[in-house]
Order: sequence, then C-alpha cells, then structure tokens
Amino acid sequence: MSKRSQLGIMQGRLLPKYRGRYQAHPVGYWKDEFSIAAGLGLDLIEFILDSNDVYENPVMNEPGIHEILTLTEKTGVAVKSICADYFMEAPLHSSSDMALKESQKVLETLIINSSKLGVCDIVIPCVDQATLANNNKNIERFISNVRPAVSLVEKLEINLALETDLAPGPFSELLGKLDSPQITVNYDTGNSASLGYDPEEELKAYGGRISDIHIKDRLLNGGSVILGSGDTDFERFFAVLIKVGYEGPFIMQAYRDDEGIKIFKEQLQWIMPFLKSHGFS
Repeated sequence: MSKRSQLGIMQGRLLPKYRGRYQAHPVGYWKDEFSIAAGLGLDLIEFILDSNDVYENPVMNEPGIHEILTLTEKTGVAVKSICADYFMEAPLHSSSDMALKESQKVLETLIINSSKLGVCDIVIPCVDQATLANNNKNIERFISNVRPAVSLVEKLEINLALETDLAPGPFSELLGKLDSPQITVNYDTGNSASLGYDPEEELKAYGGRISDIHIKDRLLNGGSVILGSGDTDFERFFAVLIKVGYEGPFIMQAYRDDEGIKIFKEQLQWIMPFLKSHGFS
C-alpha cells in the first residue's frame, strides 16, 4: 500500500454501554470518546445515527456539527463515516408511504450535514429487520426510493455504502441497477462469515466498490464473538482484499462488553498483525 489505511472505532465501543444497548449513539457523553480514541492511536470514529431522538444527534444539527469539528481539531480524531442504523428501524424500502417520506427526509439532511463534516461514507444497513434478501419486491422498492438521493451524493461526493445480507451475485446486480460511483459497499467481515459467504466470491463480485470495512468476528449463523474465536477467515479475507486495491478505512466493530476499552485493546492487538502483514498499516 502506498499509505497507511486509517483505523477507526464504531461509536460507543470505548465507552460504557448507553442504556445497556449493544450499539447506540451515547447520548450525553459521546464527546468523551474522542480523547480516548486519540490515546489509543485511532484515526476515526464512525458515528451512529439511530432512531432515538434523531434530530438531537450531533450529526443532524449545526451546533453538533460544530462540536464534532472542534473535537476533531483538538484530538486529531475525525468522523469520516456514519453508520445510519436509523434505516434499520425505518427502511428505505418501507411499504408505509409516511415512514418512507420521513426516511428520505432524514437521508437528505444526513447527506447535506455529512458534507459539512467532511464525511466520505454513509453506511446504509439493509440487514436484520431491514433485510433485502430473497425479496425482489423490497429490492426494487429500495432502488426506487434511493434514486432521488443519488444526484445529491454525486454532487457532494459522498458514498452511500450499502451493507446488505445479499449473496455476491444479487448484491452485484443491485449495485449495477443503481449505477452510480457514489453507491458503494460497506463490507462487514463478521456478517459475511455468519451468512457463510466466501470472501473470494464476494470480492470478485464487488471488491472494487468497497469503500468502508467493519472488522468483526461472528459464528456461522450466530452472533458476534471476540476476534479470532469465530468463523471469519481473516487471513483469507486480507489476502483477497489486497488484490482489489482497497484504500479505505477499517472500522473496529468487534465484540464489546459493558465497559469497552480493555476488550477493545485486546482485539486491536490481535488484528494489527493482519493489517501490517498485508500492507494496510
């Protein structure tokens, strides 16, 4: 690699759980994570936009944007990606016209504010309750409802990085139908292992479109586990990834406990040799 890839953390992983939730924007104490991340040598925090008080989230209002940029200037830790979990609760393929209209409004505001923050990737999760798998009607509805945002992300040069549970072939077809350089892929190592997908087949289908990677380990058909104890074949994944010329960030979305820092450090130490041996660090 010509330069070191940036390494980041999914928001909240270095802080105590917010109201016991595994992944959520930590309302009231989110600013504390910047200095912790800086102390650990991290470059990035991938922010979370969830459905709780969506417009109170700092990425959705001017004072919050100013606070984030000030913290970045102070600590050197930037926000270059946002995981929009909001769209798991209110999918862009919703059959409810009212819910869809609100989701599209949220997406438009998020795109505009992301430009002000210098965000490169907005991750759109189409998994779990927002799954697209085995439902052509949902896929077509999703394509139709995302299209209005495409011209805006192209103008502002922000990626909508899709995270789906689709097999390599159908995912590649979806990308082809949306047909925009700003419609990219968020690749989650753990989710792919849980679904039993072959990383070589996945990256052959759309490797050049990956703009954001979540580092995670999961068991086949199971949940998140500590890195190295699940079914993700990290050696094989990185060996294939190097061939597609990936230059985007790696976001640690690895297993967490109630507090976060100690278990994160252990997993960071475990993954670093893979990044270094394949030229990403």
